[in-house]
Amino acid sequence: MRQFIQNTHFDFMGKKKTAWIISGVLIAIALLSIVIRGLNLGVDFTGGYTIQAAYETAPDLNLVRSSLGDAGFEEAVVQNFGSSTEILIRMAPQPGASNVEVSNQVEAALQPSSEQAITIQRVEFVGPQVGEELREKGGMAILLALVGIIIYIWFRFEKKFSVGSVAALVHDVILTVGIFSLFQVEFDLTILAAILAVIGYSLNDTIVVFDRIRENFRTMRSGTPAEVMNASINQTLSRTLVTSFTTLLVLLSLFFLGGKIINGFALALIIGVVVGTYSSIFVASTAVLALGITKEELMPVEKEGADLESTP
Repeated sequence: MRQFIQNTHFDFMGKKKTAWIISGVLIAIALLSIVIRGLNLGVDFTGGYTIQAAYETAPDLNLVRSSLGDAGFEEAVVQNFGSSTEILIRMAPQPGASNVEVSNQVEAALQPSSEQAITIQRVEFVGPQVGEELREKGGMAILLALVGIIIYIWFRFEKKFSVGSVAALVHDVILTVGIFSLFQVEFDLTILAAILAVIGYSLNDTIVVFDRIRENFRTMRSGTPAEVMNASINQTLSRTLVTSFTTLLVLLSLFFLGGKIINGFALALIIGVVVGTYSSIFVASTAVLALGITKEELMPVEKEGADLESTP
């Protein structure tokens, strides 16, 4: 791959204390926000109705929201779905009302605000128990992903590398979720899927750095562990930044041009890519260095009897 950034000699490991302070402050803010403010959970997790309606021409979403509010659905979330003529309405459960009754109520609320025909295409209800189950399974999915990553990194590299990679991933997840909590952006299943994607992206970036670190520990005859890790990160810096930049271009296009329904998903990935790029350098690598990694731990293990087999 073409190296756009060449011959850099940044002292990344020398900035580890500053990086830890920055990460510590950000994580503290994120955790406080999650505990105090909580997450603005969507219908997928809290339970409620998802209603899809179609118009003949593009409706005014502000007018739709106003009409629903006047009808008693003040907390209804309205956004375009698929095309400009279709909308998706998310609203809280209506006790004692069937899907048909809710459909009729919504249609009656929307019709006075529009002179065109409105078609309710689907009405889906997610019960609170189902929402709670989704929350539990979503959290379990993240935990299982982290456990699997620990095992994978442990066998491919070394146990200290597995600790560093998981520290970076936990750092990324907490900061991403914390930003959603801090700004009260709706958190639904698509955001959970984005967080799992963030874990995969950040891990891939971290493994590239770790692979170069392991290679240099075996080939560089001189230099302290900090110097070897600095050299490794500088060698992979071009690849890291170019990959992150091109990924961000796509995500920013999705965020600004993809419509409201995909904004949350794109936002989670944008945050994850930025934080993941930072953590692969300043969290994962510095954690491995702090654990006291040595060249001896990364040297390939010679099989017993290898010398005897090589002699004629």
